[in-house]
Amino acid sequence: MNVLHISDLHFGPRHWDGKDKILIKKINSFDTDIVINTGDNTTDGLEDEYIKAGRFLKQIKCKNVISIIGNHDKRNMRSHELFRKYIYNPEIIYIPEMEKTNKKHLFLNREITKVRDNFTDINFIKPVSINKQNVLIISIDSNELYRDEGYVEKEVLNAVSKKIKQMEYDLPLLLIHHSILGTDECPLKNSSSIIDFVHEHNIKNVFCGHTHELELMQTTDLYNGNSFTQFMCGSLSSINHTNDDNMFLYYENLGSENMHLSVVRIFLKEGMVTFKEEMVL
Repeated sequence: MNVLHISDLHFGPRHWDGKDKILIKKINSFDTDIVINTGDNTTDGLEDEYIKAGRFLKQIKCKNVISIIGNHDKRNMRSHELFRKYIYNPEIIYIPEMEKTNKKHLFLNREITKVRDNFTDINFIKPVSINKQNVLIISIDSNELYRDEGYVEKEVLNAVSKKIKQMEYDLPLLLIHHSILGTDECPLKNSSSIIDFVHEHNIKNVFCGHTHELELMQTTDLYNGNSFTQFMCGSLSSINHTNDDNMFLYYENLGSENMHLSVVRIFLKEGMVTFKEEMVL
């Protein structure tokens, strides 16, 4: 199974000045079974930004393009609705509104906001069959409305866990916007809960974005013997700051002993877009 990983498109003021058509052509040149997009499709969660990001993503030819929401996408109280309208519309895993929760703005007051769906999280499970292998893509929404730091609601994890236990699969993959291992300036505040979730479901591969920097980490719990790898992709097309790593990642034979990982770096100079591929695994 071959997977292509993109993240942090940032359509809007932070989107780059390169040629999107050249970028799409390069992405479509790879033999890909699944394309995963780990969030921040927009800069400020505005509808015109969502429209442009959605138009870009629809040009990717892969049959399975799976996107999640990022912290910049949640800067608008209608973000969860706009995301599902223009980017990706999965079957959401809900929790009852009467549950005691700690995540801010997890439920909106529908009478005040007039939104159709007052539950702002986008958590989902997507089964995909690739070459007779049942892949279970698990998305956990680590983003709080109006905030850059991440937080995951415990009751949401319980609901997702219940769904996972009802399904049969060969390979689970976790998609989450914030790193569950890193400590950047806008971190995931309760990352230990996600790490416990990863161990509980024997998830070996975690994919994230958020920092705009490449980071490949493997962690092992020496006491319990649990281990997983986290793949953090840089930004696909952002000009957010000087340290942006414009890139995407390509995984060949993911989930097998013969897996290879390539970093495809993107350079923009005087209006010209060039690429440099580096195999790291």
